Amino acid sequence: MYILIAGGGKVGRYLTEALVEDGYEVLLIEKIKAKVDLYTEQLGGVVVQGDACEAQVLAEAGVARADVVIAVTGDDEDNLVICQMAKRKFGIDRVIARVNNPKNEKIFKRLGIEATISHTNAIMDIIEQQLPTHSLCNLLKLRDSNLELLDIVLENDSPALNRPINSLSLPPETSILIILRNGKVVVPRGDLVLGIKDEVLVIGPKSAESLLRLNLVGVE
Repeated sequence: MYILIAGGGKVGRYLTEALVEDGYEVLLIEKIKAKVDLYTEQLGGVVVQGDACEAQVLAEAGVARADVVIAVTGDDEDNLVICQMAKRKFGIDRVIARVNNPKNEKIFKRLGIEATISHTNAIMDIIEQQLPTHSLCNLLKLRDSNLELLDIVLENDSPALNRPINSLSLPPETSILIILRNGKVVVPRGDLVLGIKDEVLVIGPKSAESLLRLNLVGVE
């Protein structure tokens, strides 16, 4: 597998090193000559100097035969340009973009760049899952879909307490998979009455999260 990486910052440099160690064929494109010289000393001939936003640079780097193109520069605009060029001009299906500002993630996806990495969002997910008072956390985002798995703990102020499951106003396309009660798995039958500290695992579209929070967690 041939992997082309654009951007020789810390992310690009360590990603290149890790992939090379795993036996992949990798080429890193970096603008700054001093970095290229340093990385060449450290990593060997897997680094070239150039601006990956230029089609000629990508072409000379062999982008046409790349299995994956990864843009991890510190500039969101550059990452978007690189990925779009790889997809549209060179026909590369698998592209991954670093998104430095999480507000730009929707723009990337609207423009066809589905695989994005946001350090800010990743850190926020970790923080949310570590907060002991947080009643809802995202366990998993299912690949190539808009679905996610949510873990919801029913506290004293939950609107769902002492109510059967079939009486809840769950959002469309959501489903309760299992309930954990006192460390045991309980089948979520429609007449099952929910209790305090029940841990409810729900699958549904990301757009339903706010309604799930309202109906199962209450106002936080």
